[in-house]
Amino acid sequence: MAMSLALGGLHHVTAVTAHAAENVAFYTRMLGLRLVKKTVNQDDVSAYHLFYGDEIGSAGTEVTFFDWARAARHHPGIGEVAAIALQVPDRAALEWWAERFAAHDVAHETIEERADRALLPFTDPEGQRLQLIAGGSNEAGSASGRPWSGSPVPEERQIRGLGAVTLNVRDIGPTARVLTDVLGFRQTGDAAAANGSGRVANFETGPGGLGTEVRVEAQPDLPRAGLGRGGVHHIAFRTASNEEQLHWRERITAAGLDVTPPIDRFYFRSLYFREPGGVLFEIATDGPGFATDEDAAHLGERLALPPFLEPHRARIEAGLRPLDTAVAQTSGDR
Repeated sequence: MAMSLALGGLHHVTAVTAHAAENVAFYTRMLGLRLVKKTVNQDDVSAYHLFYGDEIGSAGTEVTFFDWARAARHHPGIGEVAAIALQVPDRAALEWWAERFAAHDVAHETIEERADRALLPFTDPEGQRLQLIAGGSNEAGSASGRPWSGSPVPEERQIRGLGAVTLNVRDIGPTARVLTDVLGFRQTGDAAAANGSGRVANFETGPGGLGTEVRVEAQPDLPRAGLGRGGVHHIAFRTASNEEQLHWRERITAAGLDVTPPIDRFYFRSLYFREPGGVLFEIATDGPGFATDEDAAHLGERLALPPFLEPHRARIEAGLRPLDTAVAQTSGDR
């Protein structure tokens, strides 16, 4: 009997920074996320790979960054993740965040309504496009994030995990077919884009609701995106086990898409493929998690290296810029 497969939702989103220290300060001190893992890009050990999430770095709560110091500015366009939406508990939290952003000169727009939800668009210091999104009046949301006890943000206002991502593509059709026919997403809406230039379609997977949603917007008049600082490298979806991941690889291969073998990232296993619209997708296992090689009380305080890189620690550390994460994790205005 064939295994019944369903992705559990969003696993993480990986973006690009050219300023690691400032990135840590913004995501920990301003947004109140925990730096749960300070490691390196396993494909380029000269660059940090920084993971932010909840108290323990739960799958579905993580925004991660490659630190590419020489990266040019990102050029928005098609074939990219155009916005990352992060969950907050309710509209009152959005109003609190709008006040916080105004007080600290964080670039942001006004709270807007989308269907039955309220969201607050903003950008980080490098122009990364972000949103805070509250669940609708009849939706509890799917956030399972554990509030971080060391956060400068009050628990009732804290970001609880990923909410949704927006993809910009030239034509929704091919991307929609991969989401629904290959990855098992359900289409939940289709409408004209707000700017009148194309369509927007919404999809969800697993239990549905925030934490599982992909919004695909057709932007036929845009050029192809040019990845750089302030842009997203890839989006990852959750699978429960190594066994399930192998079944996903079989399905993706059978659909005629070029997919990598599973790659052991030590904290999870990953496979990658590019969907027809140009966006790089990853399917990542939920475990074993970030406490595998560090005590949960001290996540992100030192450079963590997977076992196959540990023999090269001295050389790797010598090639990295100093990063004072201790200050960034323990200070900030409440």
